[in-house]
Amino acid sequence: MNQDTWGRVRDDLMQNLGRDAFNNWIKPLELVGESDGVVSFSVPTNFLGDWVSRNYGERIKNGFNQAGLEVDRLDFSVLPSILTPSEGADANDTRQGGSNLSRRSPKPDIDLPGSPLDKRFTFDSFVVGKPNELAHAAARRVAEGGPVTFNPLFLYGGVGLGKTHLMHAIAWEIQNRRPDAKVLYLSAENFMYRFVQSLRFKDMIGFKEMFRSVDVLMVDDVQFIAGKESTQDEFFHTFNALVDQNKQIVISADRAPGEIDGLEERIKSRLQWGLVVDLHPTDYELRLGILQSKVEAQERLYPDLRLADGVLEFLAHRISSNVRVLEGALNRLCAFASLVGREATLEVTQECLADVLRASDRKVTIDEIIRKVADHYNLRLSDMLSPRRARSVARPRQVAMYLSKMLTSKSLPEIGRRFGGRDHTTVIHAVRKIEELKSVDNQISEDIELLRRMLEA
Repeated sequence: MNQDTWGRVRDDLMQNLGRDAFNNWIKPLELVGESDGVVSFSVPTNFLGDWVSRNYGERIKNGFNQAGLEVDRLDFSVLPSILTPSEGADANDTRQGGSNLSRRSPKPDIDLPGSPLDKRFTFDSFVVGKPNELAHAAARRVAEGGPVTFNPLFLYGGVGLGKTHLMHAIAWEIQNRRPDAKVLYLSAENFMYRFVQSLRFKDMIGFKEMFRSVDVLMVDDVQFIAGKESTQDEFFHTFNALVDQNKQIVISADRAPGEIDGLEERIKSRLQWGLVVDLHPTDYELRLGILQSKVEAQERLYPDLRLADGVLEFLAHRISSNVRVLEGALNRLCAFASLVGREATLEVTQECLADVLRASDRKVTIDEIIRKVADHYNLRLSDMLSPRRARSVARPRQVAMYLSKMLTSKSLPEIGRRFGGRDHTTVIHAVRKIEELKSVDNQISEDIELLRRMLEA
């Protein structure tokens, strides 16, 4: 067999596969030869050879058979580059720094470009409470290994609720249990950066192998790729390739998949394949538990530290925005009390953290109200904003409008706009209706009180 036969097969593949697929997968193949029905190719990486064999092997064999060559099997091997006579004529230039041979030499083992893991973020240091117990249990199950059950595991929640802590804890636990496992943790922004760099330097094969050769892929803040079509396309194919290989994927975001605007529907669908878990805002008990666990470390750092009774309870009650702010406030208070040699009383706490306490006064948003009410009545967010008038949808929508009027400083026209562009008179009607129902319908009254406490917690 000569290169002309392979050239005809390549031309047919170009027409059938399209330019992008051809350039990514077929163009890098170098024909070595044929013997006893076996056609051998040299490939730059094992990954590319395995991929071509699985996805295009039959097409390539059929192409050879149609060209008059009986082929039973294809062989893909990472071999030293075979120089053609014209390349051999330039061998001296190549040895002196030319790019031909170095460009076509086998690649070394992949160096995974993940973000660094924080040693503080382990399962042992994660404080479990009602708002995060399901997320913690699911993360533990993934980290323990065994059959891939939740794929992907999708963790979502607001800032400072523990998503990144659990992601790091999973990675640490997997590395402890399976030191040989390839675990890649990075942000979605880093994923996009690597993708853009691979396009710029024309190294898509290296990019694909880097991300598709891992055992566990962990992507933080996936909402970052929303609206970025090319990055989403590559993420979609990477996701499918890993799932096809039964590799574990763990994703985090600040919203549920269906609520990420600008994310393609096909990706939203994939992200909801496995287990989607919400890390709820912390409650008082969880915040107090976190503070108590952190005080031990502060006492080691400041041996002369004195905290008065009631200080931790006060902080857990007053600072409910997120755990990072809570921990930062404790760090600041302990440092202040130790450096000035005073006991951290309630008065000292209020003096030291005056700005933090002012900023932490609870501010409820309309979006938060809509989300909480939709969850309470088992509705989709789209239902709350839709024109549907069925009572099962209209009544919860009126409840959300009522709470928006009671718990925010927004004007009636602004509230109406946030509910699908409704008129302010619709909001007035909703408020009056709920006020009437509260006096005669105990269930409505209890629902509103429960929602109010949840929103103000």
